[in-house]
Amino acid sequence: MTTISIVTGGSRGLGRNTAISIARRGGDVIFTYRNEASQAQAVVAEIESLGRRAAALRLDVGDIAALPPFVDQVRTTLRSWGRERFDHLVNNAGHGEMASFAETSEAQFDQLFKVHVKGVFFLTQALLPLLADGGRIVNFSSGLTRVSYPGFSAYSAAKGAIEILTLYMAKELGSRGITANTIAPGAIETDFLGGAVRDTPEYNEALANMIALGRVGVPDDIGPAIASLLGPDNRWITAQRIEVSGGQNI
Repeated sequence: MTTISIVTGGSRGLGRNTAISIARRGGDVIFTYRNEASQAQAVVAEIESLGRRAAALRLDVGDIAALPPFVDQVRTTLRSWGRERFDHLVNNAGHGEMASFAETSEAQFDQLFKVHVKGVFFLTQALLPLLADGGRIVNFSSGLTRVSYPGFSAYSAAKGAIEILTLYMAKELGSRGITANTIAPGAIETDFLGGAVRDTPEYNEALANMIALGRVGVPDDIGPAIASLLGPDNRWITAQRIEVSGGQNI
């Protein structure tokens, strides 16, 4: 049976690459977007060009009140595809904030935790009745939970919370055969922080010099890794933090 994956933040960056990588492996995809409707429809078209089904649903993952109607939309989409359950949940949606520990504001802190922690917690909880037994959960963390760079204290603390939350998901949902793992990308050329790694040659080169494979990552280094983790050969992997960084800071 064809798998159905839900990917949050799938209209751009690593979420987009993940959604398309899943489709290339034969899966159908429901993905969320927040504001980029035209980008989302372009992703739908690309997935459909691969012969797979796709649906783009608008969601701000930090808006907890929006979760019940979103779950209803997911249920309606599944039924239109002849299914009652989906197989994989990839919690990717998020944003970055760069500020020193001394200068991080309460608003910055709250927004990071609202999206990266509270949103992941309650979105996953809300979708559990629709997640098939034997399903998979992949949560996005960051290489910044293993090494520290000034300016990312709140962001990294939120991602550290996700790593612990993933362990509890793996333990408490294991009786249903559901696995839960964390993917931790290193430095990647995306629009994260306004495209700093992608668009600033000096920054890109400095990071590349810290990476064993000699370059920063690109989305095609991350999406296929997640799609592979969701495959049937990896059914016995759970409660793991899997860093995909090219050997950064080793």
